[in-house]
Amino acid sequence: MIALVTAAAVLAVPSGTSAAVVPAPEPATLVSANPADATPHARDGETRAFAQVGSTVFVGGSFTQIRQTASAAWTTQRYLFAYDRATGTISTSFLPVLDGAVNTLVAGPGGTLIVGGTFKNVNGVPRKNLVALNPGTGAIVDSWVGRSDGGTVRDLALHGNWLYVAGAFNWLNGTAHAGLGRLNATTGAIDPTFNVNATVGRHQTTSYVWTLDVSPDGGTLAVGGNFMFVNDLPRNQMALVDLSGTPTVLDWSTEKFVAPCAAPATFVHYVQDVKFGADGSWFVVGTNGGAGWPAAYCDALVRFETAARGAGQLGTWVDYTGNDTITSVEVADNVIYLGGHFRWLNNPNASDTAGKGAIDRLGIAAVTPATGMPVNWNPRRSGSASMPPGTSTWGSSVPVLWRGSDGLYFGHNSDGMGNEYHGRLGMFPLTGGRTITPKNAPTAATGNLYVGTAAGELAKVPFDGTSLGTPTTVSQPNYTAAGATWRVADRIYWSHSVAGTPTGSRIDISLFNGGAIGAPWEASGYNDWFNPALMTGAFYLDGRLYYTRTGASGLYYRYFEIDGNYLGATEFALPTTGVTWSAVRGMAWVAGRIVYGATDGTLRSVPFDPTAAPAVDGTAATVVPATAGVTWSTPSTFFSVQ
Repeated sequence: MIALVTAAAVLAVPSGTSAAVVPAPEPATLVSANPADATPHARDGETRAFAQVGSTVFVGGSFTQIRQTASAAWTTQRYLFAYDRATGTISTSFLPVLDGAVNTLVAGPGGTLIVGGTFKNVNGVPRKNLVALNPGTGAIVDSWVGRSDGGTVRDLALHGNWLYVAGAFNWLNGTAHAGLGRLNATTGAIDPTFNVNATVGRHQTTSYVWTLDVSPDGGTLAVGGNFMFVNDLPRNQMALVDLSGTPTVLDWSTEKFVAPCAAPATFVHYVQDVKFGADGSWFVVGTNGGAGWPAAYCDALVRFETAARGAGQLGTWVDYTGNDTITSVEVADNVIYLGGHFRWLNNPNASDTAGKGAIDRLGIAAVTPATGMPVNWNPRRSGSASMPPGTSTWGSSVPVLWRGSDGLYFGHNSDGMGNEYHGRLGMFPLTGGRTITPKNAPTAATGNLYVGTAAGELAKVPFDGTSLGTPTTVSQPNYTAAGATWRVADRIYWSHSVAGTPTGSRIDISLFNGGAIGAPWEASGYNDWFNPALMTGAFYLDGRLYYTRTGASGLYYRYFEIDGNYLGATEFALPTTGVTWSAVRGMAWVAGRIVYGATDGTLRSVPFDPTAAPAVDGTAATVVPATAGVTWSTPSTFFSVQ
C-alpha cells in the first residue's frame, strides 16, 4: 500500500510571520494544441525570437537556411527572415545580411524592427549587436543610434518608449553599462538616468544578464542571469528594479538561486527566462541546472509575488520537472506556457524518471498561474512518422515562446511539434483553442450536508451554517465503497475502493445535481500512485485539495487541477492549532468554515483562512447541535446546495 506522504522533499509553506498568498484559479484561454500548417521552416541552429509588424512575422535565430514547405528546396538566409502572418509566404523583399545570430526582436516605434544578437555587421555596415531595420526592406535605419560593445545582446523588452537591453556587454552607446541598459526606443539614445549594473559572474566567470521582462504597468523590471550583485547589492541570478522614478534596485532577493545545481561548470547560471503575469502582481521563472532541488530551484518553474520584499523570498509554488531543463516561458490569457527538453511536470519525487505524481509533458506544456499544475493541453514536442530526410524530432532547447496576435509562436532546435514537421519554428493558433472556466466548491452559506450511513446510502441533512434540519435517507447505488468526498461544481470527487488498482483505491468522479449520484469514472490515471482511502476527510477550494489522513494529526493539502483532474505530487501541512485532526471523520467547506465530523460522532465548525497563520484556530470551533438519527463519524461527508 502506498502511503500519502511521498519519500521526496516536502516544500515548506510560507512563514507564519506573514500571510500566505493563495492565488485563485481564473478563467483562461488556451491556444489550439494543433500547430498551424502554413508556417515556413528553418534549418540548422535554432529559432530564438519573433516579432510582428503589421501583417508580417519576423523570425530570428542561429539558423542558416529556410524553406516554404517540407518539399521545397532550401534557400540560404542566415539568422533573420520574415513571412506573411496569414499565408506563411516568405518575404522576398526583407533580406537583411547579418554576420551573427539574432537573439531577440522587438517591434519598435514608428514601424521599425529592433534586432539584438551577436552580429558585428549588418548589410555590410558595422552595427554591433543592436540595429533598427526597416521591416519592409531590411535596410538599416541610420538615424537609430543604439549599439553595444563586442559582447552580445541577449534580450530586449519594450515598454512605452523605453527599450530595456540585457546581455554580456560593458558599454552601450559608448557609456559604461554592465549587462543592463535603457534606450530611447525611437532614437536608440542612451537613458543616463538608468544606472543599474549586474556584476560578478558565478563560479569565476564573466557576468551577463540572460533574460528580462517589464511589468505591464511599466513599474518593475525583473532580470535574471549570470551575476551575483546588482549595484553592489547581493542578488544572485535574479533581481527586481523599481522603474517608477529613478531606476532603483528593489529590496527583493532569494537564496534559492545561490547554491549550484548538478554541474556548475555547465550550468553556470540556471535562471533561463522570466515573465510577468497580466496584472503584474506576480512573475514566473523557468530554470535548468539538473539535480539540486529543492535546496535550489533547479529544473523548475517558479512563481514569485512582485510586491514581496526582503531577503530569502520563496516561490508561491514550484513545479519541478525531475531533472530536465526549462528554457522558455510565456504568459498569455491566464495561462503559463513553458518549453524545454523536459519530459514531465509535477515530478519532484524522482530524477530522470517519472516519479509519483509525474504528468507526461514532452518539451512543451501549459500550467495554471494559481498552482503551477499542468492543464489538459499536451501537443508534445514530437514529429510525424514521415519526417523529411535530415530532420530531428527532439532537441535540447525551446529558446522562445511568444504570444503573437494570432497564437503562440514557438522556436526550437529540432523539427517536430504536435506529431508534425515544423522545422525550427511554428505557431499554435488561437483558433481551435478553448476556454478554461474554473470550478470550485459551492459558495452558498445554506444547503445540505450529505453523510454516508451505509453502503450505497446517504443521509441528506439541511444545513444553514449553524444548525441542522431534518434528515432524509437517500439510496445511492453508484456510491459504494466510498471514502472521503468533496464537491466541485456539478460533480463529486470521491475515494473509491476498487480491487485491482495499484493502491486498492482511486479518486473517482460522479456527476451530481442533488438527485442520483451518477456512475463513477476514474479522475485520471496520473493519480494511480495515490491512495485516497487513507484520507479521513476532504474538501476542495481554489485549486487545493485539503484533507486529513489516517495516522496523522494535521490538516494537509495538495494542489488539484480540475482541468485534467491532476493531483499535486507534494503534500503541504497547514499551520493550525487546537484541533485534533487525527479524530476527524468527514469534512466540508461551507462559507468560510470547515464543518467536520469526528470519531465521537459530533459535528463541529471552525473558521478557515488559508492565508493566515494559523489557518485554523481550534479555540473558535463550535459544536453544531445534533439531529436525530445521524452520526457524523464517516469520511464520506460533503456539502451541496442541492
